[in-house]
Amino acid sequence: MEVHGTVADGFEPVREAFAANFRTLGDRGAAVAVYRAGHRVVDLWGGARDVDGTLPWERGTAQIVRSATKGVAAAVLLLLHQRGELDLDAPVGEWWPEFKAAGKERTLVRDLLAHRAGVPVLDRPLTPAEATDPDRGAAAVAAQAPAWEPGTDHGYHAQTYSWLTGELVHRVTGRPIGDWIADEIAAPLGADLWLGLPDAVASRAGRVGPVTPPAASGALRTRPKRAVVDAYADPDSLTSRAFAAITPMPDENDPRYRAAALPASNGVATADGLARFYAALIGDVDGGTRLFAPRTVELARAERAAGADRVLVVHTRFGLGYMLHGAASPLLSPASFGHPGRGGALGFADPESGIAFGYVTNGFRTSVTADPRAQALVRAVRTAVTGEQGRS
Repeated sequence: MEVHGTVADGFEPVREAFAANFRTLGDRGAAVAVYRAGHRVVDLWGGARDVDGTLPWERGTAQIVRSATKGVAAAVLLLLHQRGELDLDAPVGEWWPEFKAAGKERTLVRDLLAHRAGVPVLDRPLTPAEATDPDRGAAAVAAQAPAWEPGTDHGYHAQTYSWLTGELVHRVTGRPIGDWIADEIAAPLGADLWLGLPDAVASRAGRVGPVTPPAASGALRTRPKRAVVDAYADPDSLTSRAFAAITPMPDENDPRYRAAALPASNGVATADGLARFYAALIGDVDGGTRLFAPRTVELARAERAAGADRVLVVHTRFGLGYMLHGAASPLLSPASFGHPGRGGALGFADPESGIAFGYVTNGFRTSVTADPRAQALVRAVRTAVTGEQGRS
């Protein structure tokens, strides 16, 4: 499989790892981009644009990034805080009175961001058509009784994060969150990143689907813990119910689904768009736009939740909207913060090294937080950065 694109001197290990993902880890089509100190140092793509097709992946090919969208949604709330429009220590109900129902009146904005709001499930799941109606989703999550006292524990809000963040942004700004991202993040950055895919660029997005790694893949030797297997197998567990808050699972290739704005799960991006976004969180991109002030970077990556995740079962760590370095989300250094997409995509930033990373793929695997293809690329970036330090 031919790899297209460029890498800066010293980042050749990333090209090698990217090519190996196709040979040994079952990638069908993918792209990876890396920025260093606001400048692109890796821009690679290869394979087919559609998981079930043969048309070649091009530089501008975009894909659904699933939960990697959550990192972009979190940035909206943090930017509103940075601008003085949103108090992270205020109750969500201050802007969204209906959310106070069923014992949630003390839920803070920071609880929502750190997966501590206590509403990862819905007693009655929404259909795909209902889920893409922002009013219907917001009403459902506002009426939902929490699974634990908000602010006292954490558990991954796999699907409900869409309506929690989307409705709060709408209440604060009067604008749909997808429009806010387009106007305030993507356009100033020139980033190929969308929440609510416009018709004008829909043809750039490839078809996605499940993939099975080759039988010889070393990744197959890792087996999930029994508690995790049991949690996913039990239809009454918080784990199963959280991921089934939309039932049946939406068709991710349906243009209607892609045109909707679900901040938890259906953002569409190129690898460069995702990496460029994270580069702008920690510094100036190409000498120009920066999104987060240094203080906001610290807010994003300071630990707000840690321990056994009541939904994912495994140990997780969250800042304000971002997964942090640890066993469940191995990034680049302890300063790293970002978000994976279930079964594939990953975006993150590392303030210590000035690295920003984006990986997108059309082939989704069964992993939730630690896809072996993305991990291989992160290890290659680490090798490149360590090599640079050794030569300096």
